[in-house]
Amino acid sequence: MLQKGAKIGHSSHVVTLDVRPQLLDALSALRERVAAARFPLPLPGAPRARANRDELLAQLDDYLVPRLKAPEAPLLAVVGGSTGAGKSTLVNSLVGRQVSEAGVLRPTTRTPVLVCHPDDHHWFSGMRILPDLTRVWVPRQDSGEEIGGDGGDEDGSGDVQAIVGEEERALRIETAQSLPRGLALLDAPDIDSLVADNRVLAAELISAADVWVMVTTASRYADAVPWHLLRTAKEHDATLVTVLDRVPHQVVTEVSRQYGALLAKAGLGDVPRFTVPELPESAGGGGLLPATAVAPLRAWLTHHVQEPAVRSRAVARTALGVIGSLDSRMPELAGAVAAQYAAALRLTSAVDEAYESEHARVGRRLQAGGVLAGGALKRWRSYPLDCGAGELLDAIAESLEALLLCAVTAADERIDEAWRREPAAGAPGLAGRDPETESAEHRIGMAVRRWRRELEEYAEDEVRCLERVDKNALPDPEVVAALLATALLGGRRARAAGEVLAERTGAQAAVRLRDRGGRLLTDYLDKVLNTERERRLAPLDALEVHPEPQAELIAALSVLQKER
Repeated sequence: MLQKGAKIGHSSHVVTLDVRPQLLDALSALRERVAAARFPLPLPGAPRARANRDELLAQLDDYLVPRLKAPEAPLLAVVGGSTGAGKSTLVNSLVGRQVSEAGVLRPTTRTPVLVCHPDDHHWFSGMRILPDLTRVWVPRQDSGEEIGGDGGDEDGSGDVQAIVGEEERALRIETAQSLPRGLALLDAPDIDSLVADNRVLAAELISAADVWVMVTTASRYADAVPWHLLRTAKEHDATLVTVLDRVPHQVVTEVSRQYGALLAKAGLGDVPRFTVPELPESAGGGGLLPATAVAPLRAWLTHHVQEPAVRSRAVARTALGVIGSLDSRMPELAGAVAAQYAAALRLTSAVDEAYESEHARVGRRLQAGGVLAGGALKRWRSYPLDCGAGELLDAIAESLEALLLCAVTAADERIDEAWRREPAAGAPGLAGRDPETESAEHRIGMAVRRWRRELEEYAEDEVRCLERVDKNALPDPEVVAALLATALLGGRRARAAGEVLAERTGAQAAVRLRDRGGRLLTDYLDKVLNTERERRLAPLDALEVHPEPQAELIAALSVLQKER
């Protein structure tokens, strides 16, 4: 169990927090549920839900679980802020030498830099935190070579330069003797970068922090982006520090007062606040400020590393803040999952209702003899004098095919109309038809031809079973099939077809044929319409929007709350 005031063991500035295995198990289970959440339908809240899921996963993977598993690991302070806020210069100045280039110099290939004491290098060279970032080490420098105006690489800053691909995300590891043991600084990309991947990475890195160091400037301290991060830190109850950077000395008092008032209004009045004046060294980015300019912030960070009780409170506050934030974040995520499933149900219902309606309409048309119309009716009226049995069967099959195609077309039009009112229907693959798939006309034509062949086979079977002394007196199976099809699909207009069928085959055989033929027709009607319905639903089914994830998210949160 992790709690404020938890048991602390102190040895060489190492703080140990007691964490029960059950809590880690509950967090791991919750993490799996969060990772499984999907938001494929383009609902208004889907982008926010996806961002929340990714942010939550980043905090669990990059911060909370690693921190609870290794509470003695160095404190990680992530320096974040807007473009041109002076983050790199601040980090370089805290370290005492140039370890980070300004992001504005290479905005498309920005590699974040993590710097720590050489004794802490092993904590970050592995994949304990930020496992998705490839580690990069700078080459060892000769002892006489200067780096950023300081001495050589006496720190032993790695001796390997990893090869990183164009698209691969990386984290550069630096070490510096000047940093106290137990403290690591991470210079994050700009949170408002023009490059989307940099913005995403910046959010991930900030989520991995024990201490959030938010940097803004005298000219941009009221911007929306940094304030969004500040409010997020407040919601998560993270250990937070703000730095008001590049403040002209003429207005330092007034700007500091106004910034303090904004913080107080946002409920952040108790957040430690440091002011760095605008100096010649501030220009260009990535340089070094005088040690006195960053001394207060450095002293605050050092104090939080070297005082066990203070360090414990900082770590526990951020960890507990993340765990506590799950009480609101998980239900919000579950609500977004539920919205996805509700939308999928509405789309499915529109398809089901359209095809059920057309199924019933086709049934009524068949019962009323709707197939025996147009060319089919003309053929029947001219049968057998001017029309053969094969021609009659052809006409009836064509009329049945047209009726079914009309039903499918009407169902699809009704679905399209209903889906136009649903934002979820804009998901890829749902809106349009795949031009490479067979057309409904082709599929229905194939099905009707198979129905006709089976009907003809029924007729052949029944004729073979007839007991006649004179085999030459047996009816032609094709004639039997044509009369049967006419009797089944012609309604009252085809009453004579049933009478002639009974004369040719006998009453019992005619009854058997009509029973079997009726079941066959029903089966094919169901098969055709169900196939088209399933094909319409297939892209939606492929998105795998199910109800279970909502309950699983809430259940995982409930288990965590009990263990907490």
